[in-house]
Amino acid sequence: MTIQWYPGHMAKAKRQMIEKIRQIDVVIELVDGRSPASSRNPLVEEISSGKPRLLVMNKIDLADRQATQLWKKSFEQEGLTVHLVNSQTGQGVATLPAAVHRLTASRRKKLEDKGFQPHADRALILGIPNVGKSTLINRLAGKKIAKTGNRPGVTTAQQWIKVGTSMELLDTPGILWPKFDDSHIGLCLAATGAIKEELFDFQEIAFFILKIMIDHYPEILRTRYELDELPELNGSDKDQEKVIALFDAIGRKRGCLMGGGRIDYERVSELIIRDYRGQKFGPMTLEWPSMNS
Repeated sequence: MTIQWYPGHMAKAKRQMIEKIRQIDVVIELVDGRSPASSRNPLVEEISSGKPRLLVMNKIDLADRQATQLWKKSFEQEGLTVHLVNSQTGQGVATLPAAVHRLTASRRKKLEDKGFQPHADRALILGIPNVGKSTLINRLAGKKIAKTGNRPGVTTAQQWIKVGTSMELLDTPGILWPKFDDSHIGLCLAATGAIKEELFDFQEIAFFILKIMIDHYPEILRTRYELDELPELNGSDKDQEKVIALFDAIGRKRGCLMGGGRIDYERVSELIIRDYRGQKFGPMTLEWPSMNS
């Protein structure tokens, strides 16, 4: 799936971030725990300009716990510092400033050795749209400062936000890169709501979710839609026919029918996507480290 979506405010946000990076001590990169690799923005490397980085995995309550631990270990093996949070409940948020502070230890020592009093840690927080940046910022600040919303593109301008006396955050609009050449990335981002719905095909995303569930969450899928059996996928050309047959079974079970008893694939697709986003399947991860190695 190839998606091209790069609104003007995102291009402007990138330029502004690069201009402000000299004022920044630490870059906080926020990713979605359900798709940790696909929700990483390759522009972060360019924007960070060698600054220390803290990779924060958000929405861990929506992700498979075992997969989250595998991702944490994988990222740490790459040399990244990883922090896990649930910005909705506040899990892991209180200890985030301390994690940032540890990354600025060498900067503070250099200033103190020269006789200067170190200023509060200045952190640039960035991530793709709908990854939970504004909710996390409001948790850290202890009040509603940043706009929130379960849709991409809520934040459209930069602003400095104080977190107690120890840290200052530069909030930024969520930015996507101009084009997704890897179809898996586009599918993950569309499924989790990082891309506006008018830009993708519902059937393609529902197909993707079903394939993930057949491979990793078969019992949840079978129970949710009261299915007698699930197809076995082996990477052959017949996999598509098998998943279409599964669409038919779900459509019949849920009454997603048109005239003559034909399956309404659009309704079935929307049902599957809404069930996934509404956590009807429970905690679920869309990718694992082995899929991206």
